[in-house]
Amino acid sequence: MAEDSRRAGTPPEERYQASQSTWDKIAESQNFKDLMATKRSFIVPAFIFFVVYYFALPVLVGYAPQFMATRVGWVNLAYLFALSQFFVAWLIAGLYVRAANNFDRLAKDIVEKAVVAKADSSQGGK
Repeated sequence: MAEDSRRAGTPPEERYQASQSTWDKIAESQNFKDLMATKRSFIVPAFIFFVVYYFALPVLVGYAPQFMATRVGWVNLAYLFALSQFFVAWLIAGLYVRAANNFDRLAKDIVEKAVVAKADSSQGGK
C-alpha cells in the first residue's frame, strides 16, 4: 500500500506512533469515548435497518406471497424489492462515507491533542 503511494508521487501518510500507555490514555479520554458513541449512533441503527430490510424480502415472499406477486408494470413487487436492496446498500454506504469523514476529523483532533500533550510532557510542561 505504501509502495503504491510512492509510485503515484504522493508522500506516504504520516502515522502517529505512541506507547501502549499513551493509547490507553487516549482510549480513556472523554473525546475518544464521544467519538465511539458518535460512531455507534450511526453504525448500530444503519446495521439494524439494513438487516431488517434485507430479511424482509424472504419473509414477505414466504408469508405474503400474494402481496409480493402484485404486478407493477412488467415485474412484481418481489423483484422490485430485491432490486431496491442494491440501491439501499449503496445509499447506506454513501451515508457512511459522509459520516466517516466526520469520524476521521474527530479522530485526527484526538491524535493531535495527544501529540501536543506528549510534546508538553516531554518539555516538562513548559
